[in-house]
Amino acid sequence: MGSTPSSPPPAMEEPAYRVFLDSLDYLSPDEVAQIEKAYAFSAKAHAHQKRMSGEAYITHPLAVAGAVVEWRMDADAVMAALLHDVLEDTGTSKRELADLFGKEVAELVDGLSKLDKMEFASYQEAQAENFRKMLMAMARDLRVVLIKLADRQHNLATMSAMRQDKRARIARETLEIYAPIALRLGLNKLYRELQDTCFRLIHPHRAEVLTKAMKAARGNRKELLSRILDGIRDKLSGAGLKAEVFGREKSLYSTFCKMKEKHLSFSQVLDIYGFRVVVENVPTCYLALGALHGLYKPVPGKFKDYIAIPKANGYQSLHTTLIGPYGTPVEVQIRTHEMHHVAQEGVAAHWLYKDIEDSGADLQIKTHKWLQSLLEMQSGDSSEFFENVKIDLFPDEVYVFTPKGKIMALPRGATVVDFAYAVHTDVGHHCSAARVNHELAPLRTEMRNGDLVEIITSAQASPNPVWLTYVKTGRARSKIRHFLRTMQNEESSRLGERLLRQELLSLGVVPISIPADAWDQMVKSSGQKNIEEIYTDIGLGKRLPSVVARRLLAREDMGTDQPGNMALAIHGTEGMAIQLARCCQPIPGDPIIGSIRKGSGLVIHTHDCPSIRKSRSAEPQKWIDVEWEPEEGKLFDIRIKVEVKNTRGVLAQVAAAIAEAGSNIEHVSMDADSEHLFTLLRFTIQVAHRNHLAAVMRGMRHIPEVTRIVRERGGEV
Repeated sequence: MGSTPSSPPPAMEEPAYRVFLDSLDYLSPDEVAQIEKAYAFSAKAHAHQKRMSGEAYITHPLAVAGAVVEWRMDADAVMAALLHDVLEDTGTSKRELADLFGKEVAELVDGLSKLDKMEFASYQEAQAENFRKMLMAMARDLRVVLIKLADRQHNLATMSAMRQDKRARIARETLEIYAPIALRLGLNKLYRELQDTCFRLIHPHRAEVLTKAMKAARGNRKELLSRILDGIRDKLSGAGLKAEVFGREKSLYSTFCKMKEKHLSFSQVLDIYGFRVVVENVPTCYLALGALHGLYKPVPGKFKDYIAIPKANGYQSLHTTLIGPYGTPVEVQIRTHEMHHVAQEGVAAHWLYKDIEDSGADLQIKTHKWLQSLLEMQSGDSSEFFENVKIDLFPDEVYVFTPKGKIMALPRGATVVDFAYAVHTDVGHHCSAARVNHELAPLRTEMRNGDLVEIITSAQASPNPVWLTYVKTGRARSKIRHFLRTMQNEESSRLGERLLRQELLSLGVVPISIPADAWDQMVKSSGQKNIEEIYTDIGLGKRLPSVVARRLLAREDMGTDQPGNMALAIHGTEGMAIQLARCCQPIPGDPIIGSIRKGSGLVIHTHDCPSIRKSRSAEPQKWIDVEWEPEEGKLFDIRIKVEVKNTRGVLAQVAAAIAEAGSNIEHVSMDADSEHLFTLLRFTIQVAHRNHLAAVMRGMRHIPEVTRIVRERGGEV
């Protein structure tokens, strides 16, 4: 299968290959010889293959390897780029590659081959599962994803022979997956190139029109831009600062996005040009900033210091927006040469510039930490994992401080709960309150740049499903869902055991008297791993306890609608597995009945709840008798309607009566009648039991302005 440089295939004589060889001057002669051998092997393996464009297939691996060489990556990465399709397309084995080029190259090619199977399907589940594989490959070796990005870049650039619909599909998944990863790895140059190429593939006509408009604007604004550029250079030179200054045109896609988001025409987008100032060291960055603020007036609120607080992908620069000639906004980025390299190449700067080894290594450590944090979000649901990660791929960051002064980066809109989970999972699970800038703040408070945040924890606190409505980070969302799912399963298992025990006792069978082999047979026939999983299914309403009891006792004569004669005792505080219906809001003292609802566990209603009448008669087997078991200290929500005469201060009187009776007001609303003689007050209050509610109502009846009080029924089931 192999070939050697001494007997090269014809493809080796192409000019592109000669240019490629000349670019390997940073590697040793032995490494170059190995790369030549890899090229020869790949060229021979793909000798009978053509690309859809009609070109020899070897042109593709050669182009990918060329991009890898631009990043000055090591010889193993260059060889892997040349060989990345041979396992998938030519029948070559991994062992053969390892024997010829070493185990490390074989592992890289194997990782890339697995990713090459990832033509993302339109089915979200398949896309999500493949994305998980990609992240795991990245976590093992960053070179895999860098080569994969170069591979995707060349594929996009050579898609003219494909159908338009397929081009657009691949471009969209690139915008959704690969471009954000390139940005998160700090590969800003590649990120912009991928975006612009995808834009041209998805919207070819719009891209053509916008390109012409930008070209025309370049000519129209040439004199203005030259004036600004000369002004910046003269000002810095006059201040004795040595700097490189150059103009930078905004990318096609970013200009299109700005027009779309802000509903602007092209002529209204004034800042399609920016300027970069590259200086020798960090102190000079700040001196240059001061000089430029003396040249043109800065726009308030448009200054960002990413040197003191770098972005999560390692990016560092000073950003400022100035008001230039004729009121034109001028965006300027000021950075050192080292920062410029990292800004352009990101993680690849580790290989590209050996003189900034420390910065590159630090960036790689940060990247690995980020990858690990993504992999920690994994759950059984690939789609959920995929959505969580997508949240973290496009963070518009804010920077907040811990009480010890540590800086933490969070996506814009992140809340106190997001911050708590970013500190540690246990801190998130047990957060009960927070101080933001030394003042107490609700858990849903959004973080702002520079906030000092202190989390207050409690051993009794635990995640609340409501948190999912306002958390922004994938990490927090994943951890909360995992906790709630685990807690629900544990509670459902306990409830299921109680329901099955009650069913068996109602049949005159003591559970402990059932032989162990009967339990084992039950588990085996159900397809579950253990009896706890059967209990969980019963608690979640996926199995009826009467059916499980019949199978367990092998009593076919026992009907599924046979009523039990024992009531299940509940406290109403069991958690997610036992829920109090929101339609009738049962409280201790109310006659109650339980409904086994699939996925929700046991839902408790009052006997006279109007919303359950039809269901009780149609499906009696899904209803079981329940009764309250005394428990001290728990308060239950209840809705009441109070009709009062429309007089000044009446609301305060009613609220005082409720408080005097030892009840809390959770919510209040008011509706006046058309003549404004009476007002209907709707309260949600907290009471311990039915007698407590009666005492609250008695207290309100003593108020002369109160004409009617009624407990409210109906509403959400």
